[in-house]
Amino acid sequence: MSIPELLSKELIDNHSALLPMWINDGLSLKRQFILSNFASAIGFINAIAIVSEAMDHHPDIQLYGWNKVSIMMSTHDKGGLTELDFQLASKIDSISF
Repeated sequence: MSIPELLSKELIDNHSALLPMWINDGLSLKRQFILSNFASAIGFINAIAIVSEAMDHHPDIQLYGWNKVSIMMSTHDKGGLTELDFQLASKIDSISF
């Protein structure tokens, strides 16, 4: 799979407007999720893993506390944000847990 090109600041801002719960620092996207319990948090992480594997694009995932999941992503090979990051963020947002 070819790696998409880095997005311009304008495109990053346009995409970010469609994902208001994600924090965009110009180089990565970040979001925290608070789940109802530990099992739900693990299930959510597993669901993200399945989507990520299908896209061959993998975020950094951190489980902390007993129900909090932190996601951070960028396209490491490009050193910033590409279409893949926003596509994956959108898919993660559609996961129900």
